[in-house]
Amino acid sequence: MLETQFADIISLIKNARTAALKSVNSELINLYWNIGEYIHFKVKNAEWGQSVVKQLAEFLSKNEPDLKGFSDKNLWRMKQFYESYKDYPKLSSLLREINWTNNLIILSRTKSIEEQEFYIKLCLKEKYSSRELERQINSSFFERSISDNVKLSAVLRVLQNDVENSFKDTYVFEFLNLTEPHNESDLQKKLVQEMRNFILELGKDFLFISEEYKIQVGNSDFYIDLLFYHRGLQCLVAFELKVDKFKPEHLGQLNFYLEALDRDVKKSNENPSIGILLCKDKDNEVVEYALSRSLSPTLVAEYKTQLPDKKLLQRKIHELFK
Repeated sequence: MLETQFADIISLIKNARTAALKSVNSELINLYWNIGEYIHFKVKNAEWGQSVVKQLAEFLSKNEPDLKGFSDKNLWRMKQFYESYKDYPKLSSLLREINWTNNLIILSRTKSIEEQEFYIKLCLKEKYSSRELERQINSSFFERSISDNVKLSAVLRVLQNDVENSFKDTYVFEFLNLTEPHNESDLQKKLVQEMRNFILELGKDFLFISEEYKIQVGNSDFYIDLLFYHRGLQCLVAFELKVDKFKPEHLGQLNFYLEALDRDVKKSNENPSIGILLCKDKDNEVVEYALSRSLSPTLVAEYKTQLPDKKLLQRKIHELFK
């Protein structure tokens, strides 16, 4: 009884610390915003130029030596920060919820307000570190999300409302350093070894349960390549790996695994299990035909072992919105 009460106190302390850190970060971003706004108007009114901003940086360094992060370069960044978001009040309120480093990464690595909004909201949702954010930008996550056309079975669309936002049409595993050719065992072992990066690519709602997850049906044992639990969708997610091109017959095995999971593993409060067939390549029309009559909540995705060509993706997006 006492231990439960003590745990409640620990929870209060942790929540207070989190709230305090958020408050400090918000005030810091407010400060940088206000400085950026001040410099913006001084420059706009032709009162200040580069030399004055440099003098300001030197003045701060001399008179307040304990203040860090106020070099002339950073002061110009604050001005750019303000100018980039000043016309987007709804977005500017979100900026206070992510740290300055991530704000700078987004500002320097993106080319449009749409892309900036995408990564700001993604940072808030997934709570990315700076390293994780850099990786997502390097992997063209924004461009891939826009051009994605996730292939879902009709049953899956009915069962889960937000399912399209939880999965991708193409997954990028550049961190595996796989050589060609490779087999399914190689792929599975590498994904398990690089689980942190794998979940970063999948989405942080995925919780890893097991590799080669054993299910018993009758007197026979079967093994699911990778089994996860998705917190948002509240269901088991089974991954079957194929290092060749998608074939309709691949779905039969996956459907069998889902039936076994739902009958013998799924808890009463959980949603029906979802199956993902992860292939090296796929013909979208063949996938559409194969899934159209599927009675199981399944989807077919492909994986790439190299970072996508960002310029090529951008051209495709441009063609989509012509």
